[in-house]
Amino acid sequence: MTMAATIHDVHIIGGGLAGSEAAWQLARRGVKVRLSEMRGSGEMTPAHQTDGLAELVCSNSFRSDDDTKNAVGLLHHEMRALDSLVMRAGEVAQVPAGSAMAVDRDVFSAEVEKALSQHPNVTIVRERVDTLPAAGLTIVATGPLTAQALAGSIVQATGSERLAFFDAIAPIIHHDSIDMSKCWIQSRWNKRTDASNEGGDYINCPMNEEQYRAFHRGLMEGEKTEFKQWEKDTPYFNGCMPIEVMAERGVETLRYGPMKGVGLDNPFDTTPEFPQGRWPYAVVQLRQDNKLGTLWNMVGFQTKLKYAAQIELFRTIPGLENAEFARLGGLHRNTFLNSPEVLDRQLRLKAAPHIRFAGQVTGCEGYVESASIGLVAGMMAAAELAGHDWQPLPATTALGALLSHITGDAEADTFQPMNVNFGLFPPLHEVGKKVRKEAYTDRAKADLVRWISQAREAVPA
Repeated sequence: MTMAATIHDVHIIGGGLAGSEAAWQLARRGVKVRLSEMRGSGEMTPAHQTDGLAELVCSNSFRSDDDTKNAVGLLHHEMRALDSLVMRAGEVAQVPAGSAMAVDRDVFSAEVEKALSQHPNVTIVRERVDTLPAAGLTIVATGPLTAQALAGSIVQATGSERLAFFDAIAPIIHHDSIDMSKCWIQSRWNKRTDASNEGGDYINCPMNEEQYRAFHRGLMEGEKTEFKQWEKDTPYFNGCMPIEVMAERGVETLRYGPMKGVGLDNPFDTTPEFPQGRWPYAVVQLRQDNKLGTLWNMVGFQTKLKYAAQIELFRTIPGLENAEFARLGGLHRNTFLNSPEVLDRQLRLKAAPHIRFAGQVTGCEGYVESASIGLVAGMMAAAELAGHDWQPLPATTALGALLSHITGDAEADTFQPMNVNFGLFPPLHEVGKKVRKEAYTDRAKADLVRWISQAREAVPA
């Protein structure tokens, strides 16, 4: 598609979480941004369902919001400190999810789009971009579903083959089709988003041993999506592995993964010894997927089963015998760069340094991680436009650790998508194991405060 002329300082290609966050960080610093998004131009990806900016296509969860003991929760904290649009919108769209942060997909996307469409420094253009721009500051944030033509242009520019993996999508169920006479609401270990409330944030569908083993057989025997020849050697990312692939690892595997019953008291199975209810042999958890509470996501149930097989098998789950599905599970192919090899420490393409990459296409995994790399890419571009040297983020912070991993600390030969985790941080050998996570987060918060103070001149807030 031929692009209409607009006056801009930075061209961002891709209106997902990373592209939207990058646009926000630039715009709020006075930079004129052209944000190109192909959805809405008559184009669509295999996984998206709308043309909304920052649409969530897999889970609706941003995972843990605990910034004292969890690396992704720490990343939330750091992004909030840097005025992240994604975190702002997430707080508006938040729905109950225990100690995690989950959002109403539609509200979240609408909040992001409203903020950007109303900003005078952002021009949103619905267009497909087929080639990397030959000149001008550019941020490519096309995500794991980069269109074929642009992907080919990226491969040509990088001089190296892309890597790829499959990402699976979990089903969503209408709440009024769930039989609550067989299920109960409780968060594991009674952890809540709001500790003042009783109950919990998850619907729990219990299984006894016989039901579980029959379900496992159904997963193994159910008809699954067939791969094309070129797809067969593509690996899965562990964070979004189809449930039937996990089931192949052993009959008990799911009971130690998404179907574990530990910490959940089944009120339909009480004894004098366990008056609150015993832990079920296995459980299927559903997490609220929208603010109205009308849609619930099957937690950890990403799948490549064919639609008919999904309906037949998932309706054997106690409480879901009459389940109506707002969306069935699916499978799509993710692509990403060998970033340690082709990007420099400022996310610039070594072969064409006017181009930065951001988001999942860089090889980070997860909504929040993707958005965080978009945030940093926007700040880097703003500093470059202002003629200032970029002050590297401390590797002791979640942002710095993730960025360092992507841009050179990972082994290029074995590079795979990575969620933020404390294994990416410089170690604290002198700290005891019991308090190590708290020590990581305390150090990160202090170092981020110092960095913000030192970097304010180069990248004004």
